[in-house]
Amino acid sequence: MSAIDWLNGEAFTAFEQQIKWSDMIGNTVGLIALALGWRRSIWTWPAQFLSGVILFAAFATSHLTGSAGKQVVVMAVAAWGYWQWTRGRKQAQDGSIAVRFATWRERAYLFGGAVLGTAAVGGLFTLYPSLSWDPWPDAYIFVGTLVAMIAQARGMVEFWFAWLLVDLVGVPLNFANGFAFSGFVYILYGALVLWGLRDWWLRNP
Repeated sequence: MSAIDWLNGEAFTAFEQQIKWSDMIGNTVGLIALALGWRRSIWTWPAQFLSGVILFAAFATSHLTGSAGKQVVVMAVAAWGYWQWTRGRKQAQDGSIAVRFATWRERAYLFGGAVLGTAAVGGLFTLYPSLSWDPWPDAYIFVGTLVAMIAQARGMVEFWFAWLLVDLVGVPLNFANGFAFSGFVYILYGALVLWGLRDWWLRNP
């Protein structure tokens, strides 16, 4: 049995939902990455990269092209985010990662990029149905994750709001497509996001 076959095998069944190893391990690492982001630890980015590798193997073999493609973006932005935080880790007075609120112009860019990106990716998935079972929710999560990670890499408090918006669609989409553990973890993400938002908000100068 190959590593991919093992990762996509069933770990256990809970509440009549089959839990895959890749789904469980990848999302557990992702949850740890989010907690590290809350603590403004540089290790959030290697953890996000590892989570992306594992979840790519899960989604790529389950006909969820948008979710699989999202993991490629996660890995690329994680590498960029690590570089960004390495450059900025001494900018805060306590020597940690500096955080701030985005300017109105930056918020407009993030929002506009999210809308246009979702329209473009959703349109592509609609034109080529073989790429995704759920084109618009899949596109929304793909682009929303990219926007959130870019904002996180720039130390913007608003990245937490972007994750909340991704969660609103991610929970039902994952349950509907057989990734029950992802659905449960997205619920936990919501709680961590709220705590992280409070912490970053209070640390904003």
